[in-house]
Amino acid sequence: MADIGMYALRLALFLCVLGIGAGLFAGASGRDEWTRVAERCVLLVFGATSISMLALFLALASNDFSLGYVAQHSARTMPLHYRLGALWGGQAGSLLLWGWMLLAYGAAAVLGNRAKNRSLMPWVCAALLANVAFFLWLTNFETIPFERVAHGDRLSDGNGLNPLLQHPVMLLHPVMLYMGFTGFAVPFSFAFAALVTGELGTTWFRTTRRWTLFAWTMLSIGIILGGRWAYEVLGWGGYWAWDPVENASLMPWIAGTAYIHSVMIQEKRDMLKTWNLVLIGLTYGLCLFGTFLTRSGIVQSVHAFANSDSFGRIFFSYVVLMLAGFFIALIYRLPKLRSTNKLESVFSREASFIINNWIFMAILFVVFVGTMFPVFSEAVGGVRRILGPPYFNTFAGLLALILLVLTGVGPLIAWRRASLASLKRQFVVPAAVGIAVTLGIIGLFGFAPGYWTIACWGLGGFVLTTIAQEYGRAVASRRRRLKESTWRALATLLQRNQRRYGGYIVHAGVVILLLGISGAAFNEEKLENIRPGDFAGIRDFRLHYLTADAIPAQHYGGARARIALYRGEDPLAIMTPEKRLYWLEQQPSSIPSIYSSWREDLYVILTALEPDGSATFKIYHNPLVNWGWAGGMIFVVGCLISLWPHPERTRASAGSGREERSP
Repeated sequence: MADIGMYALRLALFLCVLGIGAGLFAGASGRDEWTRVAERCVLLVFGATSISMLALFLALASNDFSLGYVAQHSARTMPLHYRLGALWGGQAGSLLLWGWMLLAYGAAAVLGNRAKNRSLMPWVCAALLANVAFFLWLTNFETIPFERVAHGDRLSDGNGLNPLLQHPVMLLHPVMLYMGFTGFAVPFSFAFAALVTGELGTTWFRTTRRWTLFAWTMLSIGIILGGRWAYEVLGWGGYWAWDPVENASLMPWIAGTAYIHSVMIQEKRDMLKTWNLVLIGLTYGLCLFGTFLTRSGIVQSVHAFANSDSFGRIFFSYVVLMLAGFFIALIYRLPKLRSTNKLESVFSREASFIINNWIFMAILFVVFVGTMFPVFSEAVGGVRRILGPPYFNTFAGLLALILLVLTGVGPLIAWRRASLASLKRQFVVPAAVGIAVTLGIIGLFGFAPGYWTIACWGLGGFVLTTIAQEYGRAVASRRRRLKESTWRALATLLQRNQRRYGGYIVHAGVVILLLGISGAAFNEEKLENIRPGDFAGIRDFRLHYLTADAIPAQHYGGARARIALYRGEDPLAIMTPEKRLYWLEQQPSSIPSIYSSWREDLYVILTALEPDGSATFKIYHNPLVNWGWAGGMIFVVGCLISLWPHPERTRASAGSGREERSP
């Protein structure tokens, strides 16, 4: 089966090149039959790559250690789900997955546009297949998932997957990230097709709106899951360290968020045509750049794949070439991208969205500079220097507060121009609530939490009130006019205007997530060495160390401590932090034990067992962490509501498709 997978990869590359040629010829000649050839090539390449994916899954499931990839990233002692997850645990497998997901999006785009956008589709197919061709070339010639191990070097067992990746969240986190990264290829390809054909109206972004939202949602879920994995596995008490590979996923998310807001201005006011094309090109370019960072070895990270300098140069050349093609086409079309409409007032929704975009770009600049600073400093001075979390927290944190203001202000201001009376009507109550919350935080804690936490709570109160006010007025209006019940009115709002009211839920999720992050101002940590039977304490918690036992033999060994947790005299839980050593990998790992409530987390790490029988524990008290996870879940619910198909729009879209097919 592995040989079939290898031949399928080679066939896929051949069909990919054929499809690119067919798409280019169809676009230049205007012959739709060649467009059909390019579309069929997309489907055939997807089928061939799916066979390769299945072959690698079967090799991992059956412990086929004759394949170098299986021998390097799997082992007999690993459970089946981790053996299958090893497909994206290494370089070759993850690149195969990247290409396969890109093709899955491409196949869906082709099937969804069989009767529309016919002038765009040859260029869309060519752009999608050009991206796929690079990943197929890598998996055929540079880093090969089906490469055989010489007979004399074959072993009865493999090296096993990196222990840090043997966690349930890591079965989903990389997949979600890749679904986000590859999903942006569809709007990128349609934008490129619009530039080549000169069809620069609203068709390209209206066609890909749902694709963009879906990719952005998947990327958001991936980032949230990555934070959860870091919190539960890395054992340092936090969930976001501004690691270069974490930032590699955050940068396209920032650019994509800016695009989602900016494109509304083009839809409503026919403005920012050039800027929206720049943003979608930048978003996909950063998806590719993030993939390059993870795999090139130019940044040091616990998440990164190690690889050769030649691989990094090849990948970087591809990123530059892809972006150069897009932006050359953009520059060529600049004369046709001028908008007749202008900004009429700074007190307007489009003005707030433009400022919103500036702030997003400023955050993106801060993150990019901080991520690449070690590379720049080494190139200039020969020494790698790192800008740590204080740099990111200071600059990105301040800009995030400005975004929080705009999150509350933007949706409430009218398009074109807002009157003073409407501003007063919209903002008096939310501003009063925001001020009251700010004063309440200062009254409770003084200024000890710091400006960021105080401002975050005040602005959070402001934004949540604006959202509640919008929902309240809309529901009251429907109850008054249509005599609907409150719940019926609310459900109808979500059904008929998912983008607006789903967007409000997304904003509420962001606010609650930021409030969870603000709890870090109250974090405490202790390092305690205690003997069995003794106590340690932090805040109003008491930890009674009972014993430490050996972990039963499996693919790792080590010790598990047992700690009775009390709040005052009330028993709460038995905590069991572990210190592991994975036998095959000879890699130690600390697995924390976490006691969670809506108010706080108690996070305990077993750092060492001493010869005298005592144990050393790192104890963290982390307030409001679960607010962050809850905010993330609310955020995702809002995204899914925004994505849910609108029945009337679906019927209208189907009707327009029938009209296009009729002679």
